[in-house]
Amino acid sequence: MYNNLCMQKYYHIITYGCQMNVHESEKIAGILEELNYESVDDISKADIAVFNTCCIRENAENHAFGNIGMLKKLKAVNRKMIIAVGGCLPQQMGKAENLHEKFPYVDIIFGTHNLNKLKEYILLKEKQKKAVIRIEDCDGSVSEDDKPFRTSYPNAWVNITYGCNNFCSYCIVPYVRGRERSRKSENIIAEVEELVKQGYKEITLLGQNVNSYGNGTDEITFPELLKKIASIEGKFRLRFMTSHPKDFSEELAKVMLENPKICRNLHLPVQSGSDEVLKAMNRKYTSKDYLAKIEILRKYIPDCAVTTDLIVGFPGETEEDFEATLELVKKVNFSSAFTFVYSRREGTVAARMENRIPEDVSKRRIMKLVELVNSLTRAHSSNYEGKTVEILCEGFDEKKRMYLGRDEYGRMGYFKSETDVIGEFINIKIQKTNGVSLIGDRVQG
Repeated sequence: MYNNLCMQKYYHIITYGCQMNVHESEKIAGILEELNYESVDDISKADIAVFNTCCIRENAENHAFGNIGMLKKLKAVNRKMIIAVGGCLPQQMGKAENLHEKFPYVDIIFGTHNLNKLKEYILLKEKQKKAVIRIEDCDGSVSEDDKPFRTSYPNAWVNITYGCNNFCSYCIVPYVRGRERSRKSENIIAEVEELVKQGYKEITLLGQNVNSYGNGTDEITFPELLKKIASIEGKFRLRFMTSHPKDFSEELAKVMLENPKICRNLHLPVQSGSDEVLKAMNRKYTSKDYLAKIEILRKYIPDCAVTTDLIVGFPGETEEDFEATLELVKKVNFSSAFTFVYSRREGTVAARMENRIPEDVSKRRIMKLVELVNSLTRAHSSNYEGKTVEILCEGFDEKKRMYLGRDEYGRMGYFKSETDVIGEFINIKIQKTNGVSLIGDRVQG
């Protein structure tokens, strides 16, 4: 008789949110691979489905709830299927209980601080009928022995910090990810060295605020960490995100200039151009402070592509405040920007603020902001026409039937090639542009 224990088991991971979550999904995949599960694209064929959730914005949370709800029918057909929900959403106060009540067919619920115990929870669930619900508070420790199953070749993500100390009034992160902790520099450097040996060509250092790496510890500073990583032998690019403007320094700008492996691309979220709104957000800088940081950056790297995050419709935002944001966007001339309408997050200081902005006003403002940002993005892209740029090929677009990859400034380029060049640095001559995209011909030699 065929032994069911020998049958292949499959997993499917659904990820919401930022690159931090993408990398944490790689860590989840590493745990599942260790348990001899294999990835499958079709969730209906999965023996275990894991939702790695995000709660930064309401849309991400609602999307997760909707997709978890859709698995009810699938679970009814395959009762042995394990459904696990982890990440930021269940880490919020009361959300784990809410999830269990709303979706009683979910088998495992875990938070951000005990992701590394997922293996233990899966093995426990296999022995018992009742759900495994484990939400732990941050104990201040830092995970140094994760074994992610990396899925983003030739790119690799490397955590350098966890948590956040800034407590921006609109942000739930400090409450669901804990206070800021830094990994040991020698472990970070060793991880990057191994990734470069394995052939990864672009390393992105991750943290809620990478600029404050090492604060309050005996670790080296972030610029010093960058220098050490950039000195590792081999051709690769080095990126980092996210940087908080209050901690951006002239030392960091100098290090970016002096080390060609560090991409000339900085993501520096400003959120608003209004000093009143910035104060209400608890961002700890003014618009003048922010512009001064940009001036320092461009003193050393005039062509640095600066991207940002922008929020409209924050409680109390006036038309004058919004116009101040538009003016700052024009002054900085951002390469591109992520734009959002304020999303109320229960448990944050802003959730208790009055003077809510009507939905129609927020909608009008975001459309105007997006129009401005898009015009700047198109102008930046148009400057590429006729130029030859080096991109790192990341994949193949089936619809366009073209290879794609980014240059060091973050622009995505598309080109045709008769051979598979994923993971290679390729020169392309730009023939035309389309918004944030570049279309070119491969230059041989």
